[in-house]
Amino acid sequence: MQRHDFLDSTLILAGHGSTLNAESSAPTYQHGDELRRRRIFGQVLECFWKLEPSVCGVMRGVATNRVFVVPLFISEGYFTEQVIPRELGLCRPGAESFARVQRVGGRRVYYCGPVGTHASMTEVILSRAREVVAKHPFPRAPKPSETTLFIAGHGTGNNENSRKAIERQVELIGRLGIYAEVFAVFMEEEPRIERCYEMARTRHVVMVPFFISDGLHSHEDIPRMLGESEHTVRERLKLGQPTWRNPSERRNKMVWYSASIGDDPLIAEVILDRVKEACAGDLEPC
Repeated sequence: MQRHDFLDSTLILAGHGSTLNAESSAPTYQHGDELRRRRIFGQVLECFWKLEPSVCGVMRGVATNRVFVVPLFISEGYFTEQVIPRELGLCRPGAESFARVQRVGGRRVYYCGPVGTHASMTEVILSRAREVVAKHPFPRAPKPSETTLFIAGHGTGNNENSRKAIERQVELIGRLGIYAEVFAVFMEEEPRIERCYEMARTRHVVMVPFFISDGLHSHEDIPRMLGESEHTVRERLKLGQPTWRNPSERRNKMVWYSASIGDDPLIAEVILDRVKEACAGDLEPC
């Protein structure tokens, strides 16, 4: 598929966003800027559920008759299967499902899969885990075989699919046999993040937050769940310092906590793959 194939199309990157943390929108704009720079699409737009420009209003700015929407979310779940399709006008009232390719307001809209379920996420997680230990080797960099890897997610009771992407990564990475053990932990479902200390049989622990942005959850909530005090988190935020110091010793474990996965440069390639996949399933030529 050549670059010019999309010059007649608009790419919409749909993110969650947060009014509580200005950094929540950064990865969405980062990848939007990168794809604009490449001049692959005629137009690239960003929109958010919790910020402006909003998901429900983004179509008003579309200047082409063909539109690709890529959700910058971790999993198929409540937001990607219900909220965003509804706000884009893809869902008919009372319908339990919607067509991934359909005409809306005279435009042909392709609703793509979320970035977090893409096969490339395995390497992104492993890269994050390697990087944080290599950057902070004190007292020494443990071998992966001496380390338990945790993949931390949000979890929600709103949609049973919300945790599947993380559990799939645990399965895939576990098969590789790189780490002593690999587990999924969640903020709002069992097993909870704070249980990592009893789950890990190794002294060394690496936790990778499987979130698109380094926002409220990854900067504040998870460090507190790992045992950092509220006061320390607040003071470090005021000073512009990391809220978790790598490595930190807690409950006789040495814990490395990485950045979230959303700003990895590979995400731009994942977005393009999602667009190609949407085209492949359409009867009309892309």
